[in-house]
Amino acid sequence: MSQIDTSIDAVDLRRVLSTDARPRPPGAIANAMTFGWRALLKVKHQPEQMFDVIVTPIMFTVMFTYLFGGALAGSTDAYLQFLLPGILVQTVTFTTIYTGFTLNTDLSKGVYDRFRSLPIWRPAPIVGAMLGDTIRYTLSSLIVVAIGLIMGFRPEAGVAGVVAVIVLLNVFGFGISWVFVVLALVVRTPSVVMTLSWLVLMPVTFASNIYVDPATMPDWLQAVVAVNPVAILTTASREIMDGVVSLYSIGLSLIGPAVITAIFAPLAMMLYGRKT
Repeated sequence: MSQIDTSIDAVDLRRVLSTDARPRPPGAIANAMTFGWRALLKVKHQPEQMFDVIVTPIMFTVMFTYLFGGALAGSTDAYLQFLLPGILVQTVTFTTIYTGFTLNTDLSKGVYDRFRSLPIWRPAPIVGAMLGDTIRYTLSSLIVVAIGLIMGFRPEAGVAGVVAVIVLLNVFGFGISWVFVVLALVVRTPSVVMTLSWLVLMPVTFASNIYVDPATMPDWLQAVVAVNPVAILTTASREIMDGVVSLYSIGLSLIGPAVITAIFAPLAMMLYGRKT
């Protein structure tokens, strides 16, 4: 009996001391993609999270077109052609709030304390969640386009123009989401994140060219709109859908999210390190 035990011990010892190469741990991209998938699974198990993503775009598109279209553009059809690219921008901008909201919810539940103990790329939980949120942006944009097509919207650039705008919106949404990540790491409750986020987004969204031509505004407000990242993105989106691809407008629309990322991403990582 003792010989059998000795034999088993020897086998176990050789297995432990094996010189075979160990599997390489997943890299940063794999870590981030895993947490992106986690964000999608949360939506699967909590479908009510998609309520605003689905209902709000429909409400704004239909309401503004039929309530204000005749007064602002002479006809609802003409106004829809002007409005819909702006509604796309507004929808994605509003949806970025949920990045901070869901992050703060997880932090309040202690979920990120568990992530801290895992041998993973440290920013992966945040970056992955933001990548998962791009699915929200895409879904919201597709809903707006679908409703617009039903109502009579016809993009001159066709499918290619719509796809290009959605990609641009996703990049923009990912960039400005860092603001709400920082906010989520600073305040204590998800409700406060939501309230403060709306206080930031409402002036930026409505003081833009989404609904009306800035030429009808006072001079001082035109100056504000001219440097508003939301207004710049709206202009680029309209040009793309009209089939007028301007690299200048596209590049200009990406300056805002690039600057925000450069400032708020390091700040978010610093706060995240202290938080956990």
